[in-house]
Amino acid sequence: MRIISCALKVNMATIQTTATKHSARVRQPLKRATNLSLSADVLDAAKALELNISQVCDAYLRQLVTQEQERRWRTDHADFIAAYNATLETEGLPLDQWRTF
Repeated sequence: MRIISCALKVNMATIQTTATKHSARVRQPLKRATNLSLSADVLDAAKALELNISQVCDAYLRQLVTQEQERRWRTDHADFIAAYNATLETEGLPLDQWRTF
């Protein structure tokens, strides 16, 4: 019984390690070269600070894209959200009568 238990623990650790390594490889987005025009003074200051300009631009652009996607989603679904909120105001939460907290 003890041998099976140890073997199971080793196999689970191997599976978790393999899954972690695999998911790390899958998560990395593909990168593509592009040309940017940046203000010379800002570019010089960033280089002087040894900032990775590609990483900074990628992170900021990712943040802007996410914000814009969220804003557009809220705009596109505003009617549904308003109707749902109105329903909650009049009828309450679904299954609220069974809530214990």
